[in-house]
Formats: sequence, C-alpha cells, structure tokens
Amino acid sequence: MVAPAGQTAARPLAPRPDRISTESAAFLRAELARQPEIRPEVVARGRELAADSSYPSFETLRSVAQQILQAPDLSEDQS
Repeated sequence: MVAPAGQTAARPLAPRPDRISTESAAFLRAELARQPEIRPEVVARGRELAADSSYPSFETLRSVAQQILQAPDLSEDQS
C-alpha cells in the first residue's frame, strides 16, 4: 500500500496473544528484600516534619481539602 507524500501507510494489526512476564516482579521482590525494613534517615525526616508546626503549609492543606471535597463519594455508589 502506498500512502500520499508525508503520510505513512496504515498497517493492519494482527492480534497478538496476551503474555505476562514475572521476571521483573522477581527482580523487584529481590530488590525490596535487600532494603532495610526501617530507614533511619526517613524516620528522622518524619520526626522533623511532625515537630514543624508550619508543615504542611496552609496552601497545601487547602489544596488537599479542595480535592477531597471535589472527589465523588464512592461509598454511595450502588452499582
């Protein structure tokens, strides 16, 4: 099939069988197992933020509140 100049010819798509590879999942599990369960630097940062009375900022709280208020109430979904 020849397409006009500047355009590519559409190729018919042949159906492909579904495939799944667990290779990447196994890699991710192995990497996760190598990480410590408790990361002291993350705990320290969390403690710093918890002690900071200006965290999160008022603007951040307002933004999150707006998003919550605008989100649909899925507990009322009767489907």
